[in-house]
Parts: sequence; C-alpha cells; structure tokens
Amino acid sequence: MNELARRIDAALPQTQCQRCGYPDCAQYAQAIADGAAEINQCPPGGVEGVQRLARLTGRPALPLNPTHGIEGPVTVAVIDEDWCIGCTLCIKACPTDAIVGANKRMHTVIEPYCTGCELCIPVCPVDCISLDNVSGERTGWAGWSPQLAAQGKARYEARQIRVAREKVEHDARLEAKAEAKLADLTAASKLTEPAALDRKRAVIEAALARARARRAPPG
Repeated sequence: MNELARRIDAALPQTQCQRCGYPDCAQYAQAIADGAAEINQCPPGGVEGVQRLARLTGRPALPLNPTHGIEGPVTVAVIDEDWCIGCTLCIKACPTDAIVGANKRMHTVIEPYCTGCELCIPVCPVDCISLDNVSGERTGWAGWSPQLAAQGKARYEARQIRVAREKVEHDARLEAKAEAKLADLTAASKLTEPAALDRKRAVIEAALARARARRAPPG
C-alpha cells in the first residue's frame, strides 16, 4: 500500500462492510489511490466521508453513489436467541470477530465490537439477525468516531492474522495425518490389493507434493 492509499484508508470508517465493492477498506483505499474506484462508494462514511476523500485526492466531491447504498445511522447486529440454531455462519462472516458462540450453541453479538457491516445478515439461514439503530438521527461520520474506526481496523487485522494462522495449523494437521497414513498404508487402508495400494499411495504423495509446493517461497 502506497502513502496515498494509507492516508485514504485512515479516512475510511473501517466497517469492512464491502458495500464499496471491495473486500475491505484497505483494498478500496488502494483502488481509489490507483484511480480504479470513485470516492463516493462508501455509505458508512456518507457525504462527509466523500468530502474527506475529495480533499485527500484532489478530486471533486461527488454525491454518494446509491448503487453502493445510502448514508444511514450507525447500527449494530442483534441475534434473536430464540431462533438461533448455532450454525456458526455469522461468526465466519463477521470481519471483526464481534460474534461469539459455538456449533449448535446460541450465538451473541458483542455490541462494542460490531461495526454494523451487515455481512452476517445474508448468511443466516433462519433470518434471526436484525439491526439496531445506535446513533439516533446522526448518520455517517456524525454517528461514527475515529476511535470506533481505529478499533474496527485493529480487530479486522487481528482476525486476518488469526484466520491465516488457523489455516496454516489446519493444513499442517492434514499433512501430518497424510504422512502417517503413507508411512504404513497397508495398516491405514482397507485395501489389500498391491495395485490398489500403489494407486492410493500415488494420490497421497501427489497431495503432499501440492501442499508442500504451496508453502514453498516464490522463486
């Protein structure tokens, strides 16, 4: 990320809502800096957010593009505990780890950490998530704050690190399991025919080779 993109990113509300059309605020900021995106694609920032980006980029302030949504009050997600089935889909969708729970157990939202991104709503199979207005008539940056933006960014980045670490750990467990089977394939398999065992051995070896290639540094 270049310096202009970093300054643009710092001016965004960091809800990580993806309504701008990009996976997160940082990638939207980079797209603006690269000239690939307009400055009016962030509904949570609203009109003031567009003006901030106009000053940073030297571009004219445009009306908020309704294709990406409209400016509104700050909201937080609320889970109806009577309807929650504990599917964990909302937990996986939350960009700031603001939802806690376990498989087949009731989930709940930690309100101070929720950015109102709405990403949990479409993934809920029983429609048990709604939004509460927590800023009254104040919309955009009038209802948000630099502290909330900083917290949203920090929690999002921490989640990205956690998810990446868990993927590495998961892949390592699968690789270790495959290596253990390969070490004594006859005992680990129900197959007894030598040709069938050889085919299975080749499949496992190919999978291990692919896993190791993905971990190998480029070049």
